[in-house]
Amino acid sequence: MANKVRSLLGGPGFYAVLALCIVAAGVGGYFLLLREDPQAAVPAVPDTEASAPAEDLPEHEPVVETVPLEEPEEESEPAVMPEVTVPLDDTPVVAEEPQVVVSPLQGEVVAAFSVDQLQYNETLDDWRTHDGVDIAAAEGDAVLAACAGTVASVSDDPLMGTTVVLRHSDGYETTYANLQAEPAVETGDTVTAGQAIGAVGTTAVAESARGAHLHFSVTKDGETVDPDRFLNG
Repeated sequence: MANKVRSLLGGPGFYAVLALCIVAAGVGGYFLLLREDPQAAVPAVPDTEASAPAEDLPEHEPVVETVPLEEPEEESEPAVMPEVTVPLDDTPVVAEEPQVVVSPLQGEVVAAFSVDQLQYNETLDDWRTHDGVDIAAAEGDAVLAACAGTVASVSDDPLMGTTVVLRHSDGYETTYANLQAEPAVETGDTVTAGQAIGAVGTTAVAESARGAHLHFSVTKDGETVDPDRFLNG
């Protein structure tokens, strides 16, 4: 028996068992340390902020950044335009008719227009200018207004007999002489181109030798104008 114990203590198995025992003891001690209160192992750190008196703390005043306030822009009042009252014109607008010119009488010209040269006048037996044209026709033939206008005058001229003067636009006036008495229009009447204003007569004492005819003359702004230029433009 004693020999068996001696052989075990001196053999390699003994050391192996011994090593296992040491390892087991170390592991047991490690787990024993882990079971202790972890707060005891950690040293307490003093709370300096909590323990320090309030009066020892540095005072820090809050920094407030001041931003300049922009003053609101004054709204400019809109300009008030003065009311302009335009009087209403109730006058009806009448379209102006184009100027139409017609021949006052169809017939033979027995005395032409002549203001630059003298013509012989059979009735007066002298030489004189002629401010119009004499158109021969039968007594009583209608005499027409050469253009639209207004009757400026109706008269009985001592030399040219019954005479009608029409006033037209642009300063023109036309004269119809040697008409029968009592023409078809009166002073102030409005006539149209081609309207009958009288009839061919023999009332012109200064041209009685030429028989029944119309003495037709034209002026513009008071100046004598060739009737042919007025009629034929």
